[in-house]
Amino acid sequence: MIDTKVKNIPFSPPDITDAEIEEVINTMRSGWITTGPRTKSFEKKIAEYIGVNKAVCLNSATAAMELTLRILGIGPGDEVITSAYTYTASASIIDHVGAKIVLVDTALNSFEMDYLKLADAITEKTKVIIPVDIAGKMCDYDKIYEAVETKRGMFKANNEIQKLFNRVIVMTDAAHAFGAVRNGMKCGQVADFTCYSFHAVKNLTTAEGGAVVWRNVLGLDDEWLYKQFMLYSLHGQSKDALAKSQKGAWEYDIVYPAYKCNMTDIMAGIGLIQLNRFESMMKRRKEIIEIYDNMLLPLGVISLEQYSDNFASSGHLYLARIPGIGEAERNEIIIKMAENGVACNVHYKPLPMFTAYKNLGFDIKDYPNAYSQYENQITLPLHTLLSDEDLEYVCKSMKWVMKEVLY
Repeated sequence: MIDTKVKNIPFSPPDITDAEIEEVINTMRSGWITTGPRTKSFEKKIAEYIGVNKAVCLNSATAAMELTLRILGIGPGDEVITSAYTYTASASIIDHVGAKIVLVDTALNSFEMDYLKLADAITEKTKVIIPVDIAGKMCDYDKIYEAVETKRGMFKANNEIQKLFNRVIVMTDAAHAFGAVRNGMKCGQVADFTCYSFHAVKNLTTAEGGAVVWRNVLGLDDEWLYKQFMLYSLHGQSKDALAKSQKGAWEYDIVYPAYKCNMTDIMAGIGLIQLNRFESMMKRRKEIIEIYDNMLLPLGVISLEQYSDNFASSGHLYLARIPGIGEAERNEIIIKMAENGVACNVHYKPLPMFTAYKNLGFDIKDYPNAYSQYENQITLPLHTLLSDEDLEYVCKSMKWVMKEVLY
């Protein structure tokens, strides 16, 4: 144990103030707690913040991604590409719609897909690529679209919306990246479709929740597309509860048997307040990352670069790597950090290491770069309730633990 009083540093608690609590109370007193006026207001404010025409709020980023695939008509016989280094939601949705999961290894010493291997993975069956903006840092979309363009001639559209693109569609898993920017463009303005998470640990939370936006320049009918998300998220019902509540307006149709994944006004109420506070929370996250870097990089720790002249991460996770160690040492460090009261994590265990993906035929030996990123990776606490004193304690603990384990 370190030679100081042990502190309790949780990994990622939500930053909830009295303002969010008061908004939830007001929502509950309003008599409207499911999808209603607050959800519609939250959608409008998200669209304004990102700079797009429309946003759709749902109950998770997973739902946002799956519904997008379904609306695009992705299904059996299609292939969808994503990274081997991500959370299961990026890939499980592909299986849900009946398409084939294609995993691409990361580039050497990178958390992003190897873009050369991405181009090689595109076939005439490929319909969608799902990049992952891990830790809140936007991928290199110039290289992604270059890979797409090299295989444009192979693309075979199955329906009218796919014909509109006439190429592989880019749908980003931006669960971490709400608020990130790259080359002057916000996350949400670059990929064809962008899906966010507002889960409890995210920078902006609604407890559970997510959203999807799409670029303004795609030639899509925004109102039609928005309506498709409404239908798919509420059983295929032609009227939502708010519309049905109007006097004499009870009757509705079920257009097709769909799903149930709408956002509630209670969730949206939290999100509206969080969005008001968002820029100040983002500023604090950047400060925390800079403090970590200043204290940990001299120890030999390698961290993901999250800020430069042409990009700024959302600062969602502090991804650290300790060169020269393997899984056993990494896990021992996490245990000893926990003994010192510091909760750490790993982002991520590559998908081919899990039973579900092994059963689908994936083998981690085919993804050596992803494994190399994983085996010495540690995620340190990063949230806006951390004080500078807390950060000093985390770094002091890390220095002591590394000395104990490595030397």
